[in-house]
Amino acid sequence: MPTPHNAAAVGDIAKVVLMPGDPLRAQFIAENYLEGVVQFNEVRNMFGYTGTYEGRRVSVMGSGMGVPSIAIYSYELYHFFGVDTIIRVGSAGGLAPQVKVRDLVIAQAACTNSNFAAQFSLAGTVAPIADFNLLREAVNTAEEMGFRYHVGNIFTTDVFYGDLEEYRPWISMGVLATEMEAAGLYLNAMAAGKRALALGTVSDLPLTGESLTAEERQTSFTQMMEVALSVAGREYDKYCD
Repeated sequence: MPTPHNAAAVGDIAKVVLMPGDPLRAQFIAENYLEGVVQFNEVRNMFGYTGTYEGRRVSVMGSGMGVPSIAIYSYELYHFFGVDTIIRVGSAGGLAPQVKVRDLVIAQAACTNSNFAAQFSLAGTVAPIADFNLLREAVNTAEEMGFRYHVGNIFTTDVFYGDLEEYRPWISMGVLATEMEAAGLYLNAMAAGKRALALGTVSDLPLTGESLTAEERQTSFTQMMEVALSVAGREYDKYCD
């Protein structure tokens, strides 16, 4: 059924959804990778599309920026539209010294300074983690495609313009990169008994100031998209065929 944020009807959205933050990146994926594309949402300009990739039904939809935004859209996809799997495809800021611009980061787990998990009233600290099978498929796919990648912990922050020195304690704990959505997605998937994975292309290194140009981002992000689409296809074969 439609929601205040999504005009789709049940059945318009595939079981597996790629979710970039930028709705224009969703449009790019739909136009360049999917066949037979139908747009199912443009409410608030948060574009969503369904098509096929190598004969497998896949959807792609923007999430917006930050935990609250991706939390709304992913909750609705999981609970109201029959989605089983969401794969985030976004940008990330590299933190660990071995992480370079253009690298792919596959998020095994997401530390966070967000208070989003408080709603679950857990008597302790929850660890937002990826679905292992998705994680394994992404690693295998990146290996097969010959892409440079890292697997490990990331940091989901609520603060974009903050004190860069605050990253250093996270670096000392082995965190690879920072972004703003993965922890919210992982927590929603865990609470719903669904599957999620966050992939990030390193677009900049906050502590050094190194950053990709807009053109370089478009070229580099295609590697992440190809990994995500391959994983989505394998998900379709497992659960949707």
